[in-house]
Amino acid sequence: MTSEDYMRRALVLARRALSTGDVPVGCVVADADGAIIGEGWNRREAEGDALAHAEVEAIRSACRRRGGWNLHGCTLYVTLEPCPMCAGAIINARLKSVCYGARDEKAGACGSVLNLFMEDFNHKPRLYGGVLREECAALLQEFFHTLRKKGGISTLI
Repeated sequence: MTSEDYMRRALVLARRALSTGDVPVGCVVADADGAIIGEGWNRREAEGDALAHAEVEAIRSACRRRGGWNLHGCTLYVTLEPCPMCAGAIINARLKSVCYGARDEKAGACGSVLNLFMEDFNHKPRLYGGVLREECAALLQEFFHTLRKKGGISTLI
């Protein structure tokens, strides 16, 4: 599978988040052999849980599948640039690399606002941005456009 194939799967998961009223972000974790071992999508609104980001959900799923916390050799694919919490989870899970679609100019911790992977932590994942950027950004833009029209954006900011 290619990076675009994994990101297309993440986009399918992002649409699941959208169907429940969450910000449409989806994520997959693939192991060194290319098998998807973890999946997640935003569930903050559905679960009422501030920590239920797509990346955290996918990392938890991958850890359960692997039977441990160390995801060395794995790659995370996510439709939106990770926030500081998710970037910290990525570092702590020892993921080899991160591929994201759209940049997050308001909360991105992989270069948009800051880059946690450039700080002096004991693990530094490789970073690849812009994979299917237009498709990922379009899904997010449509979600927020619709939300603004309904007047419900204040709860998600």
